[in-house]
Amino acid sequence: MTSKKLTCNARTVLDFRLQARGSEMKATVLRAGVTLAIIAGAIAAAVVISRAVVGSRIVANSGASVETIRIAEHRQPRIDALNKSVPRIEKQLGVIIEVVEYPSPEKDYLSKLLTELGAGNAPDLFTTNYDSDVSDMVSAGYLAPITAEVKAWDGYDQLFDVAKKLSTSADGQIYALDSMLLVEQIYFRRDLLDKAGISTAQPANWKDLLDRAREIKAKTGKYGLLLPAGISWGSGAFSEGFALFVPGSKTPQIANDDGTLNLNGEGVRDIFRLYKSLIDEDLMPIKPLLGPEPWVIPKYVMFPAGDLMATTCGTWCYIYDWGKASKNPVPDVTKNVGTWAVPGMVGGSSVKISGSNIWAVNAKSAHVGLTKKVLLALCSVDATVAYAQVIGNVPARKDAADNKDFQALTELVPVLKNVENGTFLKSAPGFSVVSEGVARATEALLRKQTDASGAQAILVKYVKDLLGDNVVN
Repeated sequence: MTSKKLTCNARTVLDFRLQARGSEMKATVLRAGVTLAIIAGAIAAAVVISRAVVGSRIVANSGASVETIRIAEHRQPRIDALNKSVPRIEKQLGVIIEVVEYPSPEKDYLSKLLTELGAGNAPDLFTTNYDSDVSDMVSAGYLAPITAEVKAWDGYDQLFDVAKKLSTSADGQIYALDSMLLVEQIYFRRDLLDKAGISTAQPANWKDLLDRAREIKAKTGKYGLLLPAGISWGSGAFSEGFALFVPGSKTPQIANDDGTLNLNGEGVRDIFRLYKSLIDEDLMPIKPLLGPEPWVIPKYVMFPAGDLMATTCGTWCYIYDWGKASKNPVPDVTKNVGTWAVPGMVGGSSVKISGSNIWAVNAKSAHVGLTKKVLLALCSVDATVAYAQVIGNVPARKDAADNKDFQALTELVPVLKNVENGTFLKSAPGFSVVSEGVARATEALLRKQTDASGAQAILVKYVKDLLGDNVVN
């Protein structure tokens, strides 16, 4: 089966199916003209939504009604961060804000959100989990453009250039604003490598990184490097692992400007070859990755215990995985855990930047104009720092560095300074399918069912099956 190339102007349909394995959600982008099939019964039976109305106050001295803006949010720390900003925004804009509590797991949050968007009853304002979600929502007509408002906003010039680029779609419009940024690289146990007499210098290339992992295994008997992989890890197999190595490969971008996906490139195969070397040489833990919640044992148990010496991770790890908010912290974490930029295959290095707290306005909101004002208020320094305190990512604004509350987050201050040195991956409609394909391809590698070329073939076939042959080149 073939299809026309997907573009941001084509209306796509998101067909959600709950997978038997861990209820994994599969977002399938279908061709224009196909209607949205919503499997709401299974989702409604599995998820109970509670709604917490925040700040619903009677406005005295006026007979005019006060408009209510509904905001979707999930996970209690994120809800707590949002609630810090609600009173200020209500007062500033003369609005009542209702916080609608959504399911906590990201796949359930997105599934519920897209179901309600398709049904026309979603909240006015919400976040997407990943930059790649935005393209599909735009194509489905779910998001109101916010380009003019964002560019006229007094905070626009304070945004890092990378945040502006991530927020801008292929058609030059802004439909969602990356108010915060994830900065991902390789974290390693500096204290234990020093003790073992192993270099902690920045690896020069992929071979150097592999050799370092081999030396760790030979001298300590411990695992040298973890790259997220497998179906259980879900989209993180791509976003927290595979994607970090794309910019330094022979295929430095996957999404092309015409909406096609460059998956047959030599660089894609080389990254799978890197995974295969780590797996076949027993340099990374395999068994935990084949079970449920595969990140728990390697990141929260093995890394603090010193049984895993290096792993990809992001800004949040210094605080929540191994720092002051962790149940199993690494002592003096910023001293004992160091970072490496991700080396390129033959040289150079980069850190991966992606969006977080990606705010978007429901195109069917009854109060689109007012909702856009609330969105911009949630991208203020105070609002983004409140989120930084609870999720460990960094504000997308340069002036956050001057905020005293952010300055107290000593683990994040140096990260903010290095944001402009990062790289990012462009997205395209259907890009989330690539994440799912990488999860399946790396699952086959974990189970030693294929080689690098076979893993690439699994990825290509999966994407072609769902998006059409002409989407992949």
